Amino acid sequence: MRTLATRAQHSRAGLRSGTGVTDAAWLVLAPFLPPARACGCLREWPMQEIGNAIFHVLRGEIAWSLLPKDFPPSPPPSRTVYAWFARLRDDSPWETINHHLVMRDRERGGREASPTAVMIDSQTVKTTESGGVRGYDGGKKIKGRKRHAMVDTDGRALTVQAHPASIQDRDGAGPPVANASSIRIEVVRK
Repeated sequence: MRTLATRAQHSRAGLRSGTGVTDAAWLVLAPFLPPARACGCLREWPMQEIGNAIFHVLRGEIAWSLLPKDFPPSPPPSRTVYAWFARLRDDSPWETINHHLVMRDRERGGREASPTAVMIDSQTVKTTESGGVRGYDGGKKIKGRKRHAMVDTDGRALTVQAHPASIQDRDGAGPPVANASSIRIEVVRK
């Protein structure tokens, strides 16, 4: 819930941009990211600056080469930032980070860390021909992609998977359900 206290706590006024990560938030994220190497080349830029640059590109939907001159300190290493993005995308620490954040938030709300019930839904969105796979959703008559989201009863995202829109709900919901071993599954039709 947004109160005056939480607004001050989550304020982005002191950050370089609205997409940056606060120092307190970075302390939560940092343990899940790759540590610096013990030998070899040292990191030239701090991971927090690389992370801020990645979030800026993704949130602003801009090209990697269009990073502002202050992301991170000059010279702007757009190739370095993209290389870190690709490594983090492929190593996928984001699922682990999301899992721990959901557990922390559930415990803070007075609930058990692991949910006992979930909801699964899908959404189909139009896409262009470029930029990945797409399909045709005959039910909604849309060419594009479909995402299946599994959330707990409070709406916290547990898993989200993107598919071509031609994947039916019964098939697209299978992988998120397979990953949830201790959750009670009950089918509810709308």
